[in-house]
Amino acid sequence: MLRYSCDVNGYTGLVLTKLDILSGLPELKIAVGYEVDGQHHDYPPSTVEEIARATPIYETLAGWSEDVSAVRKFEDLPQAAQAYINRISQLCDVPISMISVGPERDQLIIQD
Repeated sequence: MLRYSCDVNGYTGLVLTKLDILSGLPELKIAVGYEVDGQHHDYPPSTVEEIARATPIYETLAGWSEDVSAVRKFEDLPQAAQAYINRISQLCDVPISMISVGPERDQLIIQD
């Protein structure tokens, strides 16, 4: 859905929020496509009937256990968190411009 939204709306950057709540998960899954009647689709099906028959195709990435709430530079994030963020950016072909690592205004990583 995000890839489709990026394509349709012409996003030039994404904001990834709540990265901190993913800490402690052993793995993370990203839906990278859909299977409908045995056929792979990169975008969501276009009809209600196809959506009812669609099965998401997931890519599994490693999680991380470190607390990221004090991190203010992308390079200081755990390698697995960096890989997760980079993969989202690759799948959408849009850079991640900001990453929130907590609920406070200063808990933000700004990417140039």
